[in-house]
Amino acid sequence: MLLFKKRKSLRNRLAGARGAGTAMWELGYVLALLGGIIIIVLSLASIFHYPINLPFQVPLAGYFGIGAVSLVLGVVAVFGSKRVNQLIWGVVLMAVGFFTGGIGGLLAIIGGLVGLLSRYL
Repeated sequence: MLLFKKRKSLRNRLAGARGAGTAMWELGYVLALLGGIIIIVLSLASIFHYPINLPFQVPLAGYFGIGAVSLVLGVVAVFGSKRVNQLIWGVVLMAVGFFTGGIGGLLAIIGGLVGLLSRYL
């Protein structure tokens, strides 16, 4: 009877412990979410003509509309932050960060990259 006793699998033993991929996914999620929120706040400030001076400028999205494009891209970043470990959303977040620029865009780029690394490493 003892020879046929069902052994616990490694997955069952480690069910309570978080792996490195989960921690990286959470870091990517938080960075992308913060980046999206900052993009939204700064684009709303530019729409309502409140001057906020930051060391980073909006490189591409600022040329297409004062803040409307940045606002839409910020909403996309917030929506996509939950799916940061999927390939398409990681790439979308990095593209959103590139087009919006600034500190929020930088956080979105880093969050997308960390999310992809958590999936494929």
